[in-house]
Amino acid sequence: MSMKPVKLLGRHHSLLQIRELGDRVSTCFRRRRSTNRRRAMGLPPKFPGVDEEVLKLLEANMDQAPERRRAREAFKDIQLGIDHILFKTPCDGLKMTEAYVVNSRGLEIFTKSWLPESSRPKAVICYCHGYGDTCTFFFEGIARKLASSGYGVFAMDYPGFGLSEGLHCHIPSLDRIIDDVIEYFSGVKGNPEYRTLPSFLFGQSMGGAVALKVHLKQPENWDGAILAAPMCKIADDMMPPWILTQMLIGVSKFLPRQKLVPQADLAESAFKEPKKREQAAYNVIAYKDKPRLQTAVEMLRTTQELERRLKEVSLPLLILHGEADKVTDPSVSKALYEKAPSSDKKLILYPDAYHALLEGEPDETIIQVFNDIIAWIEEHILKAQTQQRSES
Repeated sequence: MSMKPVKLLGRHHSLLQIRELGDRVSTCFRRRRSTNRRRAMGLPPKFPGVDEEVLKLLEANMDQAPERRRAREAFKDIQLGIDHILFKTPCDGLKMTEAYVVNSRGLEIFTKSWLPESSRPKAVICYCHGYGDTCTFFFEGIARKLASSGYGVFAMDYPGFGLSEGLHCHIPSLDRIIDDVIEYFSGVKGNPEYRTLPSFLFGQSMGGAVALKVHLKQPENWDGAILAAPMCKIADDMMPPWILTQMLIGVSKFLPRQKLVPQADLAESAFKEPKKREQAAYNVIAYKDKPRLQTAVEMLRTTQELERRLKEVSLPLLILHGEADKVTDPSVSKALYEKAPSSDKKLILYPDAYHALLEGEPDETIIQVFNDIIAWIEEHILKAQTQQRSES
């Protein structure tokens, strides 16, 4: 089969040559990990005590939502039963609702809410998940903890992520995703039950970038944002070499959905505790393959845009970052804290902590991060209520 040559960096290459180059370079980023041997063989990870019929669901191609939904349905009780601090929060007294809604673009979006059952929530927290992730699994435990503290928590899977419709982890335009997020959260905040409540954005990793972009489009609509290891810049260690990056940017125009971008193992880079790192495998609908070209280019473009626009971030901020984060650059969180014109901002750096502050750290660190988040929310609920009284 002949393929039209593409000119990149002054030389002509066939798309097949570039695809082979991306595959060859990606091998330089693979580390020797015995826990990944089954993945390298094209098999799902081993899960002790899980029925073989259930494991067969993981062998399916997860590119489309129906297969991801079947896998999650089979695994959701197994996930909640793992020995992780996030799943030890009792859910008694919580009302949890899952729903699929069709948005204005005609896409079926998975949404979930967690609410105190016997009292009105003190505030609305709207969650933006990270790259390749879902608002199920680990966030299930995070949301239960926050709802048990008296807040209404709302989340959605972006199109193409988790249980929502779309090609798995393909981002043709992050700006479109921002519009989808704004549409859903605006509906939540417009509900008469929640309209007068303080509302906060909560974003982790790429979700931190999503939350910041939502704020930049709605600068007056939120009472604050909690950003955990926000993706304002991708750490240099996670980036391919410059020359390969430029080539892949060019090829993305021709092969936008192709999985070509090499990267280090995210779980190994993000989770500090080995046991919790292994438990990340139970997130069976997370995207674990090489990033798609267009997705990688969109994330790079977004981080470059955010670096330029840090001075426009004006809402109250709580920025949380591990000083040993190898996935997103903590120095840019410091720059956000320094450059954001907001007079109400707080930066907490956790010594020796990795990227997954609420999922992959020792239990005592996870508890401390929760305490920091809840204390900040309580302080800002009081501020919002005081402001509402002064305006009425």
